Amino acid sequence: MKKYLLFFLFVCTSVFAQQDIDINDLNWLPNSHSFWVNKDNSVVVYDVDKLDKQITILSKSQLAAAGFTGEIEKLVWNDSKTRVLVYTNSKKVWRENTKGDYWFFDLTTGKGKQLGKSLDASSLMFAKFSSDNENVAYVSKHNIYVENLNTGKITPLTTDGTDKIINGTFDWVYEEELAARDGFRWSPDGKSIAFWRVDATSTKFHFMINNTDSLYPVIVPVEYPKAGEKPSSVKIGIVNIDSVQTNWLNIPGEPDNNYLVRMKWLSNESVMVIQLNRNQNQVTMYDCNAKSGSARVIYKEESTSWIDVFDISAGEYDTFPCQFVDNGKAFLWSSDADGWMHIYKISLDGKSKELVTKTNFDAYFKAYNEKTKTIYFIASPTDATQRYLYETNLSSKKTKRVTPDAFEGTNAYVFSTDASYAKHTNSNIKRDYNTRLVALSGHKKILPKEADVFANRKLNYSLEKFKVKTSDGIDIDGIMAKPLDFDPSKKYPVFFYVYGEPMAAVANDEPYFNYFIAKLIPKGYIGIAMDNRGTPVMKGTEWRKSIYKNIGIINTRDQAMAAKEVLKWNFIDSDRVAIHGWSGGGAVTLNLMFQYPDIYKTGIAIAAVTDQHFYDNIYTERYMGLPEGNEANYSKASPVTHAKNLKGNLLYIHGTGDDNVHYKNAEVLINELVKYDKMFDLMIYPNRSHDISEGEGTVKHLTDTFIRYIEKNCPPGAK
Repeated sequence: MKKYLLFFLFVCTSVFAQQDIDINDLNWLPNSHSFWVNKDNSVVVYDVDKLDKQITILSKSQLAAAGFTGEIEKLVWNDSKTRVLVYTNSKKVWRENTKGDYWFFDLTTGKGKQLGKSLDASSLMFAKFSSDNENVAYVSKHNIYVENLNTGKITPLTTDGTDKIINGTFDWVYEEELAARDGFRWSPDGKSIAFWRVDATSTKFHFMINNTDSLYPVIVPVEYPKAGEKPSSVKIGIVNIDSVQTNWLNIPGEPDNNYLVRMKWLSNESVMVIQLNRNQNQVTMYDCNAKSGSARVIYKEESTSWIDVFDISAGEYDTFPCQFVDNGKAFLWSSDADGWMHIYKISLDGKSKELVTKTNFDAYFKAYNEKTKTIYFIASPTDATQRYLYETNLSSKKTKRVTPDAFEGTNAYVFSTDASYAKHTNSNIKRDYNTRLVALSGHKKILPKEADVFANRKLNYSLEKFKVKTSDGIDIDGIMAKPLDFDPSKKYPVFFYVYGEPMAAVANDEPYFNYFIAKLIPKGYIGIAMDNRGTPVMKGTEWRKSIYKNIGIINTRDQAMAAKEVLKWNFIDSDRVAIHGWSGGGAVTLNLMFQYPDIYKTGIAIAAVTDQHFYDNIYTERYMGLPEGNEANYSKASPVTHAKNLKGNLLYIHGTGDDNVHYKNAEVLINELVKYDKMFDLMIYPNRSHDISEGEGTVKHLTDTFIRYIEKNCPPGAK
């Protein structure tokens, strides 16, 4: 921090009250433990070691002088923190707002300008500096450009980008299921760029229809490879920014039958690429020569189920899953091959592999402090509903818990880039979210200066944890929500909230319950959320991967058998049982309504996968295998197969503009229910996407529809 503070002498430095820092909004700077916050559309930087001062590096007036319009949404720094890119006017690409406008500012002069002015407005993606600070590269409309910051010259590095040829970013399915968005990397010397090229020419379109925004329907195509369909062809090129010549890496395997999930420059001549095979049960790491394109195998791992290359459920987008150590001679790698998620150290020559976390519990890597050789990971040895920070050391190999005992429950950490400080957020079912800035050494609190306040969240219901053991001998964790005037001598309707697939857990030790069901609990409902086998909780490999080739089967049974145990409780009215889930949870809801109609009397399924064949290939094949080798379970897992068994009250909800779980799922299910003369209710939202939130009044209408349906078919109140 001391080095680059000299570049900010032109701005006003002032003493301030530390309590004015909103640590909830801090954003870490690269290679440091400094952070910035947005104060009234001005950028203010703090050094954790010198919190008595603030440095305004970009003021409103400076932004205005450069012609900046919009709000500061994100900053992209150069390594020396002397230059910055300001991202604004963003627009949505599938799930996130990843295209917009960028302004460049030189912090030594305070002057700035807009980049890519000759390109379409709000079309720039993933802009970043070259190491020599002379150029910025970005993507626009599926081509990569480099802009010289001195001359303003814009040079296209690729020119073949179309709707189907995608350079420097990814198609829908890579983003959704492999957490890949930013598709290019500068070389260390700033002379070359490594980039992904996706050829989706052979990938079929799924067509959505917009019936409301024009006189005639508009067809909206989405390239979407469904289960059993080959992936788009993907390769990685190295383009020289001076000659604009591209060398392609010769990575073994068919480019349309494997996945290139991550890459990172090791040197100016070498790129590390991580490949998954089509079945996602084999990962191979290659050291690729940037000039010749040759690929040497560094490490290979295989599994009898699937391999988790990164933790998508933790929001690890565009992150490289290997942390380099020992001056780049080795890297840390996470694997659950021995029954627990553990961290290993693997030499870059592939000759040695050392187990680092020798614990009989899961350890999820989070950060590495190069100076102290400290590895930080999340674990919870005794309670899978909770999360705590642990540390071990490459030298001593000793493991200890970092999170103090006072912070019982769920703990999340956002680490400084040098892994010496972190923003720490704690909560549990009885305690509201509370946040502090801490030094990781000793977990010493830096901010706020006041004593920690562990306040109860102001809810109009109470929460508690429970466990049940099913007739199959499976221990299931659950969260229960009760009305504040709960009377154990009376009987209440029960409302189950379910997800049940490998992407998320719902029975977490945190102070919230499902949004819709929470609105009903004060009216006299018991809310229940439980995590079945196959959910990503810290119970070991066998728990998480027993669902392999059994989605819709093992999770459905676990939920039903656990519900049977809940219905034995004296205060539960087994005649008033409702269930709700969305997306994968919607599929589980339908399967439970159809396969266990004597348990579940009323259900609301939203945006559900009704046939496993209809969802994308990466997700479905990862957890179910290819259809051709598992057709019997594909059929058994699909709600449409069991729709003829419906007995209770069913409300099905879907948006016709859902690019994730297509509206096709609704119509196929509807046909099957009609075929067997099964009465049900239906609510369709035109042009709404997967979260059904677009459009004036949509969220309120969805909420009101939900509540009215439950109150009518599963009446509230204790009896």
